[in-house]
Amino acid sequence: MTQQVAIIGAGAAGLAAAYDLSRAGAAVTIYEAGPEVGGLAAGFRDEGWEWTLEKFYHHWFANDDAVLGLVKELGVGDKLLFPRPITSLWLDGKIYQMDRPNIVTANLRLPISLLAKVRYGLTGLYLRFFDRWQPMERVTADQWLRRTMGREAYERVWRSLLIGKFGRVYDQVNMAWFWARVYKRTPRLGTFAGGFQAFLELLAARDRELGVKICLNTPVERIEQRPEGGLTVTVAGEPHSFDAVISTSSPHIMQRLAPGLPAAYQDKLGALKSMGAVVVVLALKHQLLTDGTYWLSLPSDNPDKSKSEFPFLALVEHTNYMDRAHYGGDHIVYCGDYVEPDHEYFSMSDEALVEHFTGALKTFNPAFSPDWIRKSWVFRVKYAQPIPFVNHSQAIPDLRTPIPGLYFASMSQVYPWDRGTNYAVEMGRNVASMLLQDQGMSQSGA
Repeated sequence: MTQQVAIIGAGAAGLAAAYDLSRAGAAVTIYEAGPEVGGLAAGFRDEGWEWTLEKFYHHWFANDDAVLGLVKELGVGDKLLFPRPITSLWLDGKIYQMDRPNIVTANLRLPISLLAKVRYGLTGLYLRFFDRWQPMERVTADQWLRRTMGREAYERVWRSLLIGKFGRVYDQVNMAWFWARVYKRTPRLGTFAGGFQAFLELLAARDRELGVKICLNTPVERIEQRPEGGLTVTVAGEPHSFDAVISTSSPHIMQRLAPGLPAAYQDKLGALKSMGAVVVVLALKHQLLTDGTYWLSLPSDNPDKSKSEFPFLALVEHTNYMDRAHYGGDHIVYCGDYVEPDHEYFSMSDEALVEHFTGALKTFNPAFSPDWIRKSWVFRVKYAQPIPFVNHSQAIPDLRTPIPGLYFASMSQVYPWDRGTNYAVEMGRNVASMLLQDQGMSQSGA
């Protein structure tokens, strides 16, 4: 008999899992609470734009084999774009390009002592070529970097990036996570012609062609084990029977959806912590970062981010990366920040948040004026960046939950790698393979 499989969440993980499961002969239904596929990588399109734009800024690295492999497998590798944009750091009131003309030259320009530059460069090289992360998770990034790089380089350059990402818990994040950020980074950054949403819609279309049913605006209310075997998924008060279920939700939502999970697994879910993300997207009439910088990292020298020099951590001028002709001639700028899920940014009105963030833009271009803003958008999500504490690998819940046939695959489990569509695709395909094996189904079609 055909195996009936439910997937909760139509993000990259859910869509990739459905792709492999349906090709192996399973009947797959995806339930998505939102109005579109894509999850955190979803995009939007304004009137007059040719391409969609991601709600939260995204790009791929040249070594993101899982997602790039899937793109090519779908026969659309020609739509991959990999320019080499300028990434920069703001220090002492000035923009420092971090890899132009090359990393060595860029490092030598940093406003730190020669000894600090040498230690900074040697530490970066070590992290690029050292491929064993397990010992690094036993110590915090703050301790390891301070000891290895030295106080000056660490506090002037990388400490502020940790604070910007993790706020008050920056000194509790383990070094394996930081290693992964350096180890994986490539100077060329990729996207999909038409935007990430175009790729995700294409994957969803392929899923539908394979018989996958995608139910949008359809939140799941409960997952329960059936006495006779299998699982019941309750949607809008109606029970639906499945042989297996994959949930790609946040840990907090998973706790609510499956209250029958044993206490030990529930406790692991509850112990996983994360930062939220807030982004203001601006369509400007003029270029903001006139040196061509795509990504500008901003300093945070105080764990209390309300005392930082800037109200957000990253200034991303997307149209210094992709041609603004795709966006009706607009200059697209993101002002993004990671904050605690209870931060005031989640309760401020859109108008107040836009005013708060744009108040800092004159710092980067004195000519900036609020009348440059043609249109603005605000996007917020409370589950955006998992926080990996020391020995985090021991805290990660298994993909196979203790309930037979129920699987949990979230971005909290891609550790030590950072969250992103590459690891979502990889995890989605891995959990699909696991499910097929457990259900005794052939993977020859996948």
